[in-house]
Amino acid sequence: MGKGTVILAYSGGLDTSVCIPLLRERYDFDRVVTVVVNVGQRDDEIAAATGKGKVLADAHYTIDAREKFVHGFLFPAIRANGSYEGYPMGTALARPLIAEEVVRVALHEGAPTVAHGCTGKGNDQLRFDFIFRIAGLEVVAPIRELNLTREWEIVYAQEHNIPVPVAKEKPWSIDENLWSRSIEGGRLEDPAFHPPEEIYGWTVSPEKAPDIPDMITIGFLKGVPVSLNGNDMSGADLIDTLNTLAGKHGIGRSNMIEDRILGLKAREIYEHPAATVILTAHADLEHLTLTRQELAFKRLVDDKWSELAYMGLVHEPLFHDLNAFIAASQEKVTGTVDLLLYKGCCRVLGRSSPEAVYSDELVSFDSDAIDQCHAIGVSAYYGIQARLIEQKKKR
Repeated sequence: MGKGTVILAYSGGLDTSVCIPLLRERYDFDRVVTVVVNVGQRDDEIAAATGKGKVLADAHYTIDAREKFVHGFLFPAIRANGSYEGYPMGTALARPLIAEEVVRVALHEGAPTVAHGCTGKGNDQLRFDFIFRIAGLEVVAPIRELNLTREWEIVYAQEHNIPVPVAKEKPWSIDENLWSRSIEGGRLEDPAFHPPEEIYGWTVSPEKAPDIPDMITIGFLKGVPVSLNGNDMSGADLIDTLNTLAGKHGIGRSNMIEDRILGLKAREIYEHPAATVILTAHADLEHLTLTRQELAFKRLVDDKWSELAYMGLVHEPLFHDLNAFIAASQEKVTGTVDLLLYKGCCRVLGRSSPEAVYSDELVSFDSDAIDQCHAIGVSAYYGIQARLIEQKKKR
């Protein structure tokens, strides 16, 4: 008598594919159900994963969660200027949603156990485990628990006639969603190794980008992008369009050393063209529409929001509190931002908003709307404590 049914978060890649026979052979499950969650992967990747799941598993689900991803995770990330150690998060934002969809399938199937293909060294194990355990489910992680290496997995997959998209010579691990594409594994793990152009899928090398720039205008409503060049667009369509356009100009590559949740440093490579452009525009528009005090405090909030999002702690009470503040701050972040896309660079050209905390009449050198003499009294007291200390030093 086996252990019944286990629900596997499935991507179609090497790790999750070898988990299917492992869950039967090593864990004695009678039935393995795979779940592919579409958060913006390529259509052919979704189709391939769906096909493999139907062949390799006892039952399979493919769930389209793109709209949930955009409205529930990407829009909040834009409002929070969500980035971790200098790059726009993508994988971190998608993992909780994928886990929640797997939980829904587990409840539908009446399965008390869920599984994932994460290793014991990365971040995703914690992001998945948090969601699974908060739902009261048992977690199984074969790659982590059996201490498997990628080389062992490739051989095991070949022995079990499992088609996998990697080889020992090019063992890249690639994760895609609407917001970003991450590439890791193999020689990329060496911080000194120069990544080959072949690993990039969304961006061209800036050196090979067009010699003619593109000028675009992004419209925002309450902190959320709603239009491109004056045309109203859905979030998913706008992001998809900008991924293509900005990627053509070589915008949105990150090659960095990242501090993982467990404390390990890892070499990570990302592509995020649309995210780079949208976040650049959003942050600029905030500077036009929020006060100095709001901007200063929001930077602290954004940093903490990003840290919690990176950790996958989306049900941490503080995360909900921060979202409430951020949502309130975005009521005024409405307007347009003009940008130039050119050879790896995204540069703001201009911005406009009906909510601007700006008065050209007051700030212009040619205006007499303010009596400049009023600043004399301010200047008399400005920096007075530092001046007193310097005077004492001189005495």
